[in-house]
Amino acid sequence: MKILVVGGAGYIGSHMVVLLLDEGVDVTTLDNLTGGYRDAVLGGGFIEGDLTDIDLLDSVFNQNNFDAVMHFASFIEVGESIHSPAKYYRNNVTNTQNLLDAMVKHDVKHFIFSSTAAIFGEPQYVPIDEKHAMQPINPYGRTKLMVEQMLGDYDRAYGLKSVSLRYFNAAGADPETRIGERHVPETHLIPLVLQAASGRRESISIYGEDYDTPDGTCIRDYIHICDLCDAHLLAIKALKSKNESAAYNLGNGNGFSVKEVIDTATKVSGVEIPVQIGERREGDPARLVADASLAQRELSWHPQFRNLESIIQHAWLWEQKL
Repeated sequence: MKILVVGGAGYIGSHMVVLLLDEGVDVTTLDNLTGGYRDAVLGGGFIEGDLTDIDLLDSVFNQNNFDAVMHFASFIEVGESIHSPAKYYRNNVTNTQNLLDAMVKHDVKHFIFSSTAAIFGEPQYVPIDEKHAMQPINPYGRTKLMVEQMLGDYDRAYGLKSVSLRYFNAAGADPETRIGERHVPETHLIPLVLQAASGRRESISIYGEDYDTPDGTCIRDYIHICDLCDAHLLAIKALKSKNESAAYNLGNGNGFSVKEVIDTATKVSGVEIPVQIGERREGDPARLVADASLAQRELSWHPQFRNLESIIQHAWLWEQKL
């Protein structure tokens, strides 16, 4: 296969590129490097460019006979999306449409979309399956849902087949520490906790410890980055063989509390991590856990790193390297 990975210099995209290269796939990365790193792209072709550049997209597709496109180039910060919604609608929706239009023009029929559990909004029940109502409560989630709806329309009108993969909490790093998580600013719990362990951060804050959970802190579903990428590989293979659009929730199926993450990070690092207790944050549900059984059944996807300690161990090795 010959695959274009858009946003392949970012956290998830770069791990996807590594897996595709390990599988012998012909990979080209397109990234504007606003949130990614050139040195995170460990092979294949690389094009520095933006999805706003229609002429560039036309040139890229003219010069390459791609079998499929994987899209990881969305903005992902919920808080930022609330304060800067225009930025999110422009990049996550309009720029994605630019990419889809280029695919239609050049007859590339298979698309893997990086979606999110944020399309569901406040959970009505957990674990969350694909039948759960989609009622996003912030611009970030709404932009992702809009793209999923757009993909349905492009399938019906143009025959563009897609798989939308709704992540819960991607975490961990390449077990060989070739690449890992480098968000600026960092907002994800596990790297923040490990930054406190390594001394790059003074402490870690727990936002509320009075939730209706066993230890009073929020529970989230953490999925190892390598397992996440394995699901993408299986999704593109399913698209090639079945030529049918689909959408899947991707998670570990297990929930871990904020305190459990901190305790496990303490065990892995051997460092006592300074903790501060803060007030609850608005819009933080007590539990967010995925029901990923549909992906397991239809894609034969079986996560290899379901243990929280393994996820944090790989992230800690990367934090030490940084």
